[in-house]
Amino acid sequence: MSVSATDTFDVSLAWRVSAHVSLRDEAFGALAYHHVTRRLVFLKSPLLVTLVRGLHGFASAHDALNALVPASQYQRYASALASLASSEILSGC
Repeated sequence: MSVSATDTFDVSLAWRVSAHVSLRDEAFGALAYHHVTRRLVFLKSPLLVTLVRGLHGFASAHDALNALVPASQYQRYASALASLASSEILSGC
């Protein structure tokens, strides 16, 4: 049985961009580079970039999603955050 990223990502917790990650704006969104793992991740949506950059200002990922993402896209962006957490781009506060 495999566990998906959304099964291990808790939206009720506070999250932020890892201290080991640099974000570089691009026309499509941004590139996230993890300096320890050397992993490069593409953030393919300007809204996702806004959400990721704004996470630190909210008490939880759920609060950030509710404030920054249309309700109809909540699950899509929650899944994207889960994927970024599993890639160590995001870390818990």
